Amino acid sequence: MHLLTKVKIILTCLLFSMNISLQGKDFIIYSITQDFPMGYEKEVLKKNFYINMGESQGLKSGTTLDVYRKVSRLDPYTSKKMHNHKVKIGELEVIHAEQQTSITKLKKYSMNESHIQFEIRKFMIGDKVEVKIQ
Repeated sequence: MHLLTKVKIILTCLLFSMNISLQGKDFIIYSITQDFPMGYEKEVLKKNFYINMGESQGLKSGTTLDVYRKVSRLDPYTSKKMHNHKVKIGELEVIHAEQQTSITKLKKYSMNESHIQFEIRKFMIGDKVEVKIQ
C-alpha cells in the first residue's frame, strides 16, 4: 500500500472519530425520587430529579433547565416518515451539582388543559434537559 493511501485512510478514520465525538450528547432525567405519602391532609410530596449534566457543562446551584419530551409519530399516508417533535413540558432548578450529574427540583410545569396530550403528564425518566437560555 502506498504511503499516500495509508495517510488518506488514517485521516479518514481521524475525521470520522472526531465527527462522532463532536455530535451533541442528549442530557436526560435518569432517576426520580419522591417523598413517601403519609396520608396527612394537604400533604405536599417533594421530588428530586437526577440528570446527567453537571458542573462540566456549566451547571451550578440555581441554574434553570428546560425540560422537553420527544414525541414521535408516523405519517402513514403522505410521506410514510416518522416525524419527531420536541415539546417543552416544564422547567427544573439545580439544587446540587457535581462534575457530571446534578440533582434538581421542579420549578414549573408548562402543561395545562390546552397543551398537547401526553400519556404521562409529569416529568419522567428519559425526558430531555437543556440549560434555559434567557
